Amino acid sequence: MSIRLLIVDDHGVVRQGLRMYLALDPELEVVGEATNGAEALRLAHELKPDVVLMDLLMPIMDGIAATGAIRRELPEVEVIALTSVLEDSAVYGAMRAGAIGYLLKDTKADELCRAIKAAAAGQVQLSPPVAARLLREVPPPQHSEPLTERETEVLQQLALGKSNKEIAATLVIAEKTTRTHVSNILAKLGVSSRTQAVLHAVRSGLVSLDSEEQT
Repeated sequence: MSIRLLIVDDHGVVRQGLRMYLALDPELEVVGEATNGAEALRLAHELKPDVVLMDLLMPIMDGIAATGAIRRELPEVEVIALTSVLEDSAVYGAMRAGAIGYLLKDTKADELCRAIKAAAAGQVQLSPPVAARLLREVPPPQHSEPLTERETEVLQQLALGKSNKEIAATLVIAEKTTRTHVSNILAKLGVSSRTQAVLHAVRSGLVSLDSEEQT
C-alpha cells in the first residue's frame, strides 16, 4: 500500500517539482495539493493523507497554524515541515505545533523520500545539529508527569529513530501496546508530537545526541 501525500506550498513551481520527484517512487502517492494552510486543513480532512509536506510561510493561514490544526483534528496524519532556512524561527514553531520532521527545500529527492517513509512509520529523525538547535530554542515541557519504567524504555527507543513496529520487536511487546505507551508518554509530558518527546528525552539525559543512530 502506497503512502498518501498532501503537498502544501504557495509556489506552483515548488509543488510541481515535489510531485515530479515523488512520482519516481512507487511507494509514494500524491493525493492532493494546497496553496495555503486553510486549504491544507480542508484537504487533509477530505483526503486523509498519511503525510503532509508543509511549507511554513504562506498567506491566509501559515504552515505553523495549519500544522497545529491538522495534528489536533487529525492526529493520525504526520506533518513534515519544509523551509528554506534551517535557522528560521518558524521551524521551532512548527515543532511545537506537532511536526515530526524538518527538511530544507534543497533536500535531495532520495533523502526526501526516506524522510517521508520514516514519518509515515512514526519515526523521529533528528540529526545532532538540528536537535541541538531545537534544544536551545524550545523550552522543556511544563508540569510533566513521571514516566513508568516501560514508558521510559519506549521513549528511549523513539529517540533512536525507531518506528512503533521496531520498538515492539525490541521490547518484545505488541505493536498496539507500543502505540498506547507512546500516547501515554505524550500525555504525561504535555506535548503534541513524538519529536517534542524525543527532545525531552535528550534534555533529560535519557539519550545523548551522540547516541542517536540517525545522522
